[in-house]
Amino acid sequence: MPGWQEVISPARPAPSMTADPRVRGYLVQALGHETGAVQLYLAQAGLAALWALENESRRFRADALDELSHVERVMHRLLALGVAPPAVSGPPLRLGRDVDQMLLVDRELEVDVIQLYERARLYCARVRDRDSEELFADLLGEELEHLAHIDAWRAELLSGAVRSST
Repeated sequence: MPGWQEVISPARPAPSMTADPRVRGYLVQALGHETGAVQLYLAQAGLAALWALENESRRFRADALDELSHVERVMHRLLALGVAPPAVSGPPLRLGRDVDQMLLVDRELEVDVIQLYERARLYCARVRDRDSEELFADLLGEELEHLAHIDAWRAELLSGAVRSST
């Protein structure tokens, strides 16, 4: 039978490397951003559903799921570095009063995270943290694609191809 020390403090594998404080900071910022994006897109999906915009609601929900996969990957990287993912909270959500405003809010959010991921990727390359550099490069590419998706959706909306509530 194990002693109480083993039950309370089980052996755990050593992390793959020690976390550089700045890399850890970038990862925590990324976690906060991605968690906030999940909340934002789910709230926008809910509003679109309330406005009987089912297609838009599905699109926002799909965006939330994409961002949730980013949360998971960032958390896994933190864990690999031996860092417990912190609870994060962000600023109040800005939802928008119609789909066009929602997309403008989403665009601003994506531009901010693209800048963060580029800085993080460059720093990770400088300190030779290849795994974190690769994660930030992958996330950067996916966020650039998401920005293009938002811009295309907004162009559709403005051309009248998609209806919007007012």
